[in-house]
Amino acid sequence: MRLFISIDLPQEIKDYLFNLQKEVREAKINWVSKKNLHLTLKFIGEVNDEKLPEIIKAIKEIKFSSFEISLTNLGFFPSKEKPKVIWIGLDPEDKVIDLQQKVDESLLTVIPTEQQFQAHLTLGRIKQIRREKDFQASLDSISIEPKKFKITSFKLMKSELRRTGASYEEIENVNLS
Repeated sequence: MRLFISIDLPQEIKDYLFNLQKEVREAKINWVSKKNLHLTLKFIGEVNDEKLPEIIKAIKEIKFSSFEISLTNLGFFPSKEKPKVIWIGLDPEDKVIDLQQKVDESLLTVIPTEQQFQAHLTLGRIKQIRREKDFQASLDSISIEPKKFKITSFKLMKSELRRTGASYEEIENVNLS
């Protein structure tokens, strides 16, 4: 089974991000569907079913306080000049990074891999840019409202890749204090 750990977003934030997607022009982009918008803390990948109880036990032992964050800027991987992924940044990023590190640490004995991490919300994957100048102009015209929301939990999710896109199923919810 294919697993990841994420933070679900409030509906108001999903609605806002969904509307932002419509402002980007002159590119073919595989947008993350509104229902699937989330903040990934750790992509675990393929795991044998037998490891699931260990993973659940490890993440349930994480102690972390709930916190508030807000949306910041539009970002791109690998760069704005050669974008493949379009995303939204978060502030304060250090709180998200601290939680992500706790998740990484808790899983080291079960899944001994660490990953580079940057706190962001993926909006879409760019497949093709039609008119570079118009595309960049549409990006430059987007202004991100610093919408705030509270992080009160994170989830262990199962992901199935289908022709119609990814399908997610919640396996475990871990509340923050």
